[in-house]
Amino acid sequence: MVEILSNEELDKMRKAGALVAKILKELEKAAVPGVSTKELDDIAQRIIREAGGSAPCIGYGEPPFPAAICTSINEVVVHGIPSSRVILKDGDIVTCDVVAELDGFNGDAARTFLVGNVSEEKRLLVERTKEAFFKGLAQVKIGNRIGDVSHAVQEYAESFGYGVVRVLTGHGIGRSMHEDPEVPNYGKPGRGHRILKGMAFCVEPMINMGTEKVYLENDGWTVVTADGKPAAHYENTIIITENGPEMTTYEEDV
Repeated sequence: MVEILSNEELDKMRKAGALVAKILKELEKAAVPGVSTKELDDIAQRIIREAGGSAPCIGYGEPPFPAAICTSINEVVVHGIPSSRVILKDGDIVTCDVVAELDGFNGDAARTFLVGNVSEEKRLLVERTKEAFFKGLAQVKIGNRIGDVSHAVQEYAESFGYGVVRVLTGHGIGRSMHEDPEVPNYGKPGRGHRILKGMAFCVEPMINMGTEKVYLENDGWTVVTADGKPAAHYENTIIITENGPEMTTYEEDV
């Protein structure tokens, strides 16, 4: 069931989203060669704690996720587990996926950061994944359908020969970090749930340089491209107001 939020609840979504945006800004500065992914998680946990929020990812799922954020390097598409043994290297790309709860509502966003001197191929993948998000955002209009958003993301990403991950999708968000509706990154226009004022959901292209196919590692979380080529991820929480879509987790320079 898709929840419709009141104006007061949308305000709370804005505050949770602003906290996520603040965390991503700090993570971008910290994502340099020599830093462990555990250090990135520590930064996120500190900022959430100082804001009086909580990290819904900790203990989520089965097996229970052990960290506040996901840190996914190169061929890891999503759900990489932060570790003191995983050190960022020059030329890596690392996706930080952050969820924070504040006053009962959630914000969720992801960015793929460039670590040091990154190849042009990787840089373009990251840039075009972000652009695919904004192609989707352009279709987030009251009265449109989720399929309009999904199709725009897919069409743009596939125009470069990239693989659009099928088994992972965006999602509704509000009091829980994962709610209805499902927001795929592929599909046909005119299909899916109609976009209504008061909805909140995450659009999050997960784009692979090669095949769309992925596999799950033995830890039960880490999702990796089947061909070992890199992947990028770009996500924002979007609320639907009477004036149209608003990204709660977006800052222009991150």
